[in-house]
Amino acid sequence: MRLAPFARFILALAALFAVPLIARAQRPNILFLFADDQRPDTIAAWGNPDIRTPSIDRLVESGMSFRRNYCFGSWHGAVCVPSRAMLHSGRDMFNVDAQISGRVTLGELLRRNGYTTFGTGKWHNGRPSFIRSFESGRNILFGGMSDHMKVPLHDLASDGKVVHERVGEKHSSELFADAAIEFLRDHDGTKPFFCYVSFTAPHDPRQPPPDYARRYYDDPPPLPANFLPQHPFNNGQLVLRDEVLAAWPRTAEVIQDQLAEYYGLISHMDAQIGRILEALRGVPGGENTIIIYAADHGLAMGSHGLLGKQSLYEHSMRCPLVIIGPGVPAGESTDAFTYLFDLYPTLCDMVGIEPPDDLRGVSLRPIWTGEAPAVRDSVFLAYGDIMRAVRDDRWKLIRYPLRNHVQLFDLQEDPGEMVNLAKNPDHAARIVRMTGLMGRWQERVGDDQPLTVDDPQPLEIDLTGHERKPDQWQPDWIVEKYFGR
Repeated sequence: MRLAPFARFILALAALFAVPLIARAQRPNILFLFADDQRPDTIAAWGNPDIRTPSIDRLVESGMSFRRNYCFGSWHGAVCVPSRAMLHSGRDMFNVDAQISGRVTLGELLRRNGYTTFGTGKWHNGRPSFIRSFESGRNILFGGMSDHMKVPLHDLASDGKVVHERVGEKHSSELFADAAIEFLRDHDGTKPFFCYVSFTAPHDPRQPPPDYARRYYDDPPPLPANFLPQHPFNNGQLVLRDEVLAAWPRTAEVIQDQLAEYYGLISHMDAQIGRILEALRGVPGGENTIIIYAADHGLAMGSHGLLGKQSLYEHSMRCPLVIIGPGVPAGESTDAFTYLFDLYPTLCDMVGIEPPDDLRGVSLRPIWTGEAPAVRDSVFLAYGDIMRAVRDDRWKLIRYPLRNHVQLFDLQEDPGEMVNLAKNPDHAARIVRMTGLMGRWQERVGDDQPLTVDDPQPLEIDLTGHERKPDQWQPDWIVEKYFGR
């Protein structure tokens, strides 16, 4: 069977990681696989029976799953920009800018410490920070999105110059996998490598190859349990590019078709990940590799009547994270709270490199070594000046400062965040306690946003029949299907 060699390779990885790191002659390689807009519930091995992700499933079986991993938040609707800035700087969004200016990036630090660094795929944080981070790169998208079949591509030459502007002739996931595979095949093993593969799938346009769409059209995934035709109030971000990809009110038929296309993008990306992992088997010293699988944030896809990521609900701010590496137990998971920006100090800890002393993230290694059950006891989330949230193990508070609106959810009884308990007098003391926790988080990260205003904006809104226009990246068939000519 084709997958058998990959399975044997994963077993070899597990055996190698049982050997103490100091017993090996060279620091481990790092292969970082990064998805775009992937909900945390779209992995078969994480309990979704309606999606096919065999390559990611095998990574889950070979490493530790972090089931409460979060993107900290965003300054604006392009959530991927601060998410990536935070990932590559190890800092929260109040302490880094979009260009990662004045910060030593993860790639830059690894490069200074003897790593060969290579990047492919999406980089939405400016060319200078990419050039600092990577010695070379191929099939790079300097931007946020594109038609998956018409990706504007660049390469980074070894002299630090960006060259070869062109338009890709394959699907984006294949282009980025091709570049990673070429790098791995050319790597001679004399130095450890950091290979960063940043897919644009499953970000829209939702255009998987036809065969991958058809398998889900024929056997459509169910609607999210918290599907709504419209969001019940105006949260301040209901009319923007992501949200106009379907009309209001959302219909079950349209959301189910978009879910089929979304799932198709994930399954197609999964197949490209399988190709990369097969190529890793042929690299000298390839078995000595830390593998990270993650995504920049989640996506609504019909949950709460939303389509995008511009909210602080769990489906939009939580995101997948799986780590395979030295001493990391295989097939285990944790509910410890983590952020994407924890990966910077975690990788430094794993490879024995001293991180910058101004990081806001923390190493996750104590979680799998048993030194600590968790690295924090709550999570704070922020979006522009219009949303703030905080959660602990059971309760979640969301405040909408410009509207003086509050939501309180019992995530133990209501994981879909559908029953707002904020007006229940039995929870008044809990709201005070959670608001105090939110304030302490704000002070810690330097967030000066007031939680109320004197003249709140209205909550009422009905978007039925609201005018929509497609963006420039949507292919003709999507424009025809979801917008009409």
